[in-house]
Amino acid sequence: MASRASRLGLLAGAFSIGLLLCLGLVLVVTGRLGGASQVATASAVGGPFRLTDQDGKPISDTDLRGKPFLMFFGFTHCPDVCPTALFEASELLRALGPDAARTAVLFVSVDPERDTPAVLKDYLGSFDPQLRGVTGTPEEIAAVAKTFRVYYRKVPLEAGDYTMDHTAIVYLMDKQGKFVAPFNIKRAPEEAAADLKKYF
Repeated sequence: MASRASRLGLLAGAFSIGLLLCLGLVLVVTGRLGGASQVATASAVGGPFRLTDQDGKPISDTDLRGKPFLMFFGFTHCPDVCPTALFEASELLRALGPDAARTAVLFVSVDPERDTPAVLKDYLGSFDPQLRGVTGTPEEIAAVAKTFRVYYRKVPLEAGDYTMDHTAIVYLMDKQGKFVAPFNIKRAPEEAAADLKKYF
């Protein structure tokens, strides 16, 4: 009898601990616990920038105020990830139709040595015309990458060539230019478009 009571006590204790852990996890995910640190983390992503687009025109974060926008980092010599993301972004803009004018999609090069405005313009000719390629000096790109917590580095290849290793997140920024969350672009274009419209 005593051993059965002990087993029941242990089970009840384990259940209580499990319940408390579950509750803690739910509170963290929903932002009801540790909210201050989550806000601080989100606000630490993104910030002011001033770069050059594929037409050689200056572009800054203030030019985009009043509309939500997507921003991702890559390079024109990228073999698969970048062209796939650009295709998906093009499909998203197509699904938005006339509403595409109410947003922007920026493709920021992490390879400014090769990705001049002219190179970006030629490369983006295969995608939606509303996509904007963005580049700058190595120092300017490094500053923007740091602001957006983007990792990138040059990876040497044979014969003196190189590729770039980089973060492949699509950043959703709100109308005030503040980071909202990573944006899932790898889904049906209509679904992605409906999600983005929530921030118009």
